[in-house]
Amino acid sequence: MIARLKETYRGMRLGTRLALGLGALALVVFAVVGGALTMYMRDYLSRQLDEQLHVAQVAQSKSIAADGTLEGKKYWGWYYAVYDIKDGAPELRTPEDSVDLPHDLDDFTRLAADQVTSKKEITRTEDLEGAGVYRLRACEAEPGVILVGAAPMEEIEETVDQLVTIQVIAFALALAVLVVFGRGMLRRGLKPLSDMAHTARGITSHDLTDSARLPVRHDRRDGGPEVEELRTAFNRMLEHIDDAFAVRTEAEQRLRQFVADASHELRTPLMSVRGYADLFQYAAAHSPEERDKHLARLRAEAARMGVLLDDLLTLARLDAADVEAPLRWEETDLVELAQQAGDAFRAGHPDHPLTLTAGPARVQLRLDPLRVRQVLDNLLTNAAVHTPTGTKVQLEVCVVSGMAEVRVTDSGPGIPVDDQERVFDRFYRVDKARSRDRGGSGLGLAVAHSLLRAHGGTLTLTSAPGTTTFTVRLPLNGATE
Repeated sequence: MIARLKETYRGMRLGTRLALGLGALALVVFAVVGGALTMYMRDYLSRQLDEQLHVAQVAQSKSIAADGTLEGKKYWGWYYAVYDIKDGAPELRTPEDSVDLPHDLDDFTRLAADQVTSKKEITRTEDLEGAGVYRLRACEAEPGVILVGAAPMEEIEETVDQLVTIQVIAFALALAVLVVFGRGMLRRGLKPLSDMAHTARGITSHDLTDSARLPVRHDRRDGGPEVEELRTAFNRMLEHIDDAFAVRTEAEQRLRQFVADASHELRTPLMSVRGYADLFQYAAAHSPEERDKHLARLRAEAARMGVLLDDLLTLARLDAADVEAPLRWEETDLVELAQQAGDAFRAGHPDHPLTLTAGPARVQLRLDPLRVRQVLDNLLTNAAVHTPTGTKVQLEVCVVSGMAEVRVTDSGPGIPVDDQERVFDRFYRVDKARSRDRGGSGLGLAVAHSLLRAHGGTLTLTSAPGTTTFTVRLPLNGATE
């Protein structure tokens, strides 16, 4: 039975359980208050009755001393017994009226005997056989005479019983009102928790595979500071989940796009390699004079595919920098590095005039010289590949606001505004129809951007018709390894 009650209690809603708990606490408080009030009322009425007995016995003692009688000094329903002390023992005096004494006088006699040896009046409460509960009081009326009076406590008991009945009814009504209204107030105060539970159920039923945004939020601002704190934490948790799903969805989309682009980019050189291999095999058997040409093309395609794989490997290592460090840090002069990149550009692209401008004589940085040189080569090659022959290119090194800057500027046609935000995406090309032999794989700027970010720097673009500038920024104190 107890186990079933416990199970039923556990199955109740929180508001109902709190209301019942509040009711049980109120019941204990009511019981303590009611018990204390009842005891106080009983003691108060008993003291009042004792005072009445004292006043009555004072008058009766005077009457006994003066007239030897209690005539005219009696109260209806009270008992009176007069004892004479002989040889130290009380002896009952013949009552003036038979109704003055109860049928059982043992309690009266014991009280009179105790009064003989006591120096003060004695008061007791006794249940007289056949008469009920009485308050007995003994006193010395005159030397050698003991007066015992008994007043009924029936009215006190009735008064106390009425008080208890009133208390039970009042407390029961107050308890019912407290439970009913308290449950209503608790349900209202806990309504935000119910809304949060509804939100959580909505989240569990929502398909999170198609969208990174959760469908609902809890915006009610009632329930008190504790519920408000929980609401805030709950919404922050949802926002955190939202952000996590958004990042995951974006990463999955980029991964799918990356895999698709990589597969597409690798398929072309592989098909070329296969085709030239077949041609080489055929030429080896039928046209020996064509064999060297096909072999050269086959090597070129293999080299192109190797460059693409190197770029992909570099990006993968940069993405996993917390596992594998792809950089080799050295103290390097950025001006000297830019001069080397400029010399290599002039040798490889004589049809694009290059101007090198260096503000300071030296800019000493802690960086990976091979990787930063790769960045500069990519930017310069990009300027040559995507601009017409004869386009001027400028390479500038300077220090601005605590950052070392390298600017690569060309006077070509510029990059459309819609494409400027995506030029650093992997496999993205501004000219979708550009030949891969001339336009590259679309990884150069992505690799440069990732390499500079690994150095703690940035790569930005500003472009307009007639000018395009890529700006490399590196911290003067070097990146943290």
